[in-house]
Amino acid sequence: MRHAPIPTSLFVENRARLARRLLPNSIAFVNSNDIFPTNADGTLRLVPNSDLFYLTGVQQEESILVLYPDAEDPKHREMLFLRETSELISIWEGHKLTKDEARKLTGIDRVHWLSEFPGIYRRLMCEADQIYLNSNEHKRAQCEVETRESRFVKQVQNEYPLHQYHRLARELHQLRSVKSDIEVRLIREACDLTHRGFERVARFVRPGVNEMEVEAEFLHEFARAGGSFAYTPIIASGANACVLHYIENDRPCADGDLLLLDVAAQRACYQSDLTRTIPVNGRFTPRQRKVYDAVLRVLRGCIDGLAPGRRIRDWQKQAEDLVERECVDLGLLTLQQIRDQDPEKPAYKEFFMHGVGHPIGLDVHDVGLTTEPMQEGWVMTVEPAIYLRKEGFAVRLENDIVVRAGGNVDLMADIPLDADAVEALMAQR
Repeated sequence: MRHAPIPTSLFVENRARLARRLLPNSIAFVNSNDIFPTNADGTLRLVPNSDLFYLTGVQQEESILVLYPDAEDPKHREMLFLRETSELISIWEGHKLTKDEARKLTGIDRVHWLSEFPGIYRRLMCEADQIYLNSNEHKRAQCEVETRESRFVKQVQNEYPLHQYHRLARELHQLRSVKSDIEVRLIREACDLTHRGFERVARFVRPGVNEMEVEAEFLHEFARAGGSFAYTPIIASGANACVLHYIENDRPCADGDLLLLDVAAQRACYQSDLTRTIPVNGRFTPRQRKVYDAVLRVLRGCIDGLAPGRRIRDWQKQAEDLVERECVDLGLLTLQQIRDQDPEKPAYKEFFMHGVGHPIGLDVHDVGLTTEPMQEGWVMTVEPAIYLRKEGFAVRLENDIVVRAGGNVDLMADIPLDADAVEALMAQR
């Protein structure tokens, strides 16, 4: 394990919160993710199922969690099924969880090998009335590949078509969107590691450095601390920064360019998400500084705009209004253009065309019911930007914020952000 153990109490409480939301005489199933193939005999590294991890802390393939709070036999109320190891598996793949290790990790007393699942599964299905099955219900998900969960849903509904079926994802989205104190601490640890990576890079960047070298500096800092990239890094110099999801990271950084860094760490399965824009030579030009300060004002306004009870759509409109005002001050738009614009194609969209933020947690674009009002305990990214394709540069800034009724908490408040602070950090090269 690359990280310190997470308190078992987190997973115990998460399961208890879910159990309280289930209908009477219900079973809920959660499966681990598949290990996906690449080419020839290659495979990708396992990406833990976030829902399974949220409820158990398990990061192992072929695992199944079964929750049946109203089971007549207390031994069936919480069960974890694991892949049984062998000498051959140990030699080729390494250590797998023992039953005792799984009990200690999860707080689940009843741990079984997968070979026991079919018999127990049939017995419980014959006793239960309501069945909760899981699926990926993130609005932006592109589910072209059938997952382990999808196959399980088909199997269960084919074998037991007369049961009442329910969406587990909706219940988990409600729960996962509000972070506990332990979860906030874990996200903060990822943010702290991101901080170290950014400061390392800010002292490294200079004209002539390749974007891929910058990526390597981040990776070095993250990996040696037991972390990894939270997502494919965006390291975009000059006009590359105007490509929203630029990931080639293969161009030299030129003197006078800005370098957009959308790079962050994950640790213990919890993610962070940071964007900074820095001058390659260590000093902003007057024009770059003016745009930078404009985006910074929008960032701070949108951080203040996060509040329990507010709707995402209203927060997004605030960001758009702020960007529009800054674009006028920067000479990018005129008031006449705004008055004459097509409401379906507002003029600011040329310079700011994406959402101002999203939930973050076990996933970078974390789950949550974003059509509902914000709640205390949400953790949100805030990432406004201004893209100047005609001028060949962009500025995007991003911090991770805990929504609190008494005042929001910026988990990245100590990462240099003001233009003067960025220049002072880069001067330490």
